[in-house]
Amino acid sequence: MVTVLDNPIISHKLAQLRNKNTPPKIFRKLVQEISMLMIYEVGREFESEEITIETPLTACRVKILHEENFVVIPILRAGLAMAEGVLKILSGASVGHIGLYRDEKTFKPIEYYSKMPPNLGEKILLVTDPMLATGGSGSAALQMLKDKGAQKIIFMNIVAAPQGIEKISAEHPDVPIYTAAIDDGLNENCYILPGLGDAGDRIFGTL
Repeated sequence: MVTVLDNPIISHKLAQLRNKNTPPKIFRKLVQEISMLMIYEVGREFESEEITIETPLTACRVKILHEENFVVIPILRAGLAMAEGVLKILSGASVGHIGLYRDEKTFKPIEYYSKMPPNLGEKILLVTDPMLATGGSGSAALQMLKDKGAQKIIFMNIVAAPQGIEKISAEHPDVPIYTAAIDDGLNENCYILPGLGDAGDRIFGTL
């Protein structure tokens, strides 16, 4: 259930994202661009409907997606930049928000905000968070969505640690994970190595 999207273009942009000298403005743009490329790959699994339309010359059969069936759910705050990239492709999707922060002593996720569109059980949820470190926040967010009735969830992140993948896979084996890279592991502060630093701080310039 884990797919690494090691497309050469994604890898090229990820290299720029990792660079400590990349400024916030460019960092945000890269996160959005990588997310746009990722949703293109994730979308290979989406079901389309075949309908008939009229071109300027004749009728033809085409395949379409019902974008209203998708909900993009960023885990605040870093997931917002990824969500913007996904929404550039699936502009008809609705958006939910989950606010979680990590306790600096216990490293456990604490919820502070949640706002979702109705009928989650009928939608395809695309949860975005650039970093999958311990998996604590991601797993908590997925459970929160399931408690609200979600049936089909896809988890998208840019850089993952093996520990986070293991936790999500163990606690939510029904949720596919799409990532651009699996890194070596975590340091003593539970940051991904080599990683790219604190994605939220780098996106919003709050270093």
